[in-house]
Amino acid sequence: MSEFFLDVAGLRVFDAASGKAIVDGVKLRVANGGVLTLLGESGSGKSLLAQAIMGTLVSGLRAEGAIGIGGERFDAADQRSRQRLWGRAVALLPQEPWLALDPTMRVLHQIAETHELVAGKTADQAGAAALRDLDQLGLRHAARLYPHQISGGMAQRVAFLATHAAGAKLLIVDEPTKGLDSGKRDEMLAMLRAAQGDGMAVLCITHDVALARALGGDTAVMLDGCVIEHGASSQLLSRPAHAYTRALLAADPANWPVRSALQAPGEVVAQVDNVAKSFGKHRLFDGITTDIRRGEVVAVTGDSGAGKTTFGNLLLGLLRPDAGTVTRAAGLPRTAFQKLYQDPAAAFAPTLTLRAALRDVLALHGLQWEDMAPLLARLRLAETLLDRLPSQVSGGELQRFALARVLLLKPALIFADEPTSRLDPITQQQTLNLLLEVAGESGCAVLLVTHDAQIARAVGQRRIALHEVG
Repeated sequence: MSEFFLDVAGLRVFDAASGKAIVDGVKLRVANGGVLTLLGESGSGKSLLAQAIMGTLVSGLRAEGAIGIGGERFDAADQRSRQRLWGRAVALLPQEPWLALDPTMRVLHQIAETHELVAGKTADQAGAAALRDLDQLGLRHAARLYPHQISGGMAQRVAFLATHAAGAKLLIVDEPTKGLDSGKRDEMLAMLRAAQGDGMAVLCITHDVALARALGGDTAVMLDGCVIEHGASSQLLSRPAHAYTRALLAADPANWPVRSALQAPGEVVAQVDNVAKSFGKHRLFDGITTDIRRGEVVAVTGDSGAGKTTFGNLLLGLLRPDAGTVTRAAGLPRTAFQKLYQDPAAAFAPTLTLRAALRDVLALHGLQWEDMAPLLARLRLAETLLDRLPSQVSGGELQRFALARVLLLKPALIFADEPTSRLDPITQQQTLNLLLEVAGESGCAVLLVTHDAQIARAVGQRRIALHEVG
């Protein structure tokens, strides 16, 4: 058997209608038990490369080239040829964890199903194994919950457990640390290392440079569908040869300038007075009192599960507090309070093209396409993406479409729930700068949830730190 479990040669992905190559001439190898990290900006082709390897490219895209998995050779154009390997030889943890989970199935059953149907365990053995898996990541309390009842970070870890349950020898993970606080990121890193220690080859697609450093092995950098640099992680990440790689590393949030404090706060948009919230017997937070004013950027921080998203939903009126009050400024329309979702797929109808979704918003609010076009251009969203479904663009591209739709309505307050967790450092910095620039021009308040302490330090003019009460 070859020393390489994954061997890709001359892989190209085409738009079938135009014949344009979106991924062009990629060659990469992952050794048995080895790791290769793919870095690159949103839309560079990283996720399409993973889909081509798995044989899950959407209609309208086609692949060519050779793919070797576990010593077997496949024609990349024959997508069905690799389906029998799913779960058994190769497994994919996708970028959007909620799309990987069955919304009608409880967390425990999601994991047990893989143990039973793919790994061949009995129902009792599968249930016991699933509980052990949840214990490993401190998620036993979520066993009876449904996917919509858990946070994005928890959904990511549940999807990882379900993916890993059958013990496939190649694990492809797409943005495994997005939306996770530092502690949970360390847990995910430990899981990936444990999988590698068990002999799994790992292909990790990420914009998290720190994760690439920690995983070691090899790193490849993609830009515009091509691999522009490839080598040992220790060397490439310390002495990059390509100008784009140098820019990518320089855009780390640790290097961002700190925003100055707001000199003249505007009127109060929302008042929070002694607010508390629980789910069942689990108390998220208690006694929170603060004002949110026009023009300010407030960073909301805390561990996964501390209630950051819940706090923002209370401000928007999507939830009611168990105690205390939330008062929104009088005289503002409902559209004055907007949300950028942590998982942008949750904000778009899956069967509508992005063009149709945006035109619906314009028609609803009496706006014209001329109002939308400049925002799309500023967010570097190409015209060709508009006729795709939400599932046919990258997570980063979809988040930028969501941002354009929110900014179009000129809100008084934007609750931005991890709005750049899917973006590479360069696009992340550009997108946050645009959000803050446009919000500042209109005097909009921004409530920014982030797990990244460096982003909170650089962007937040003040901070609300949430801690679980118990």
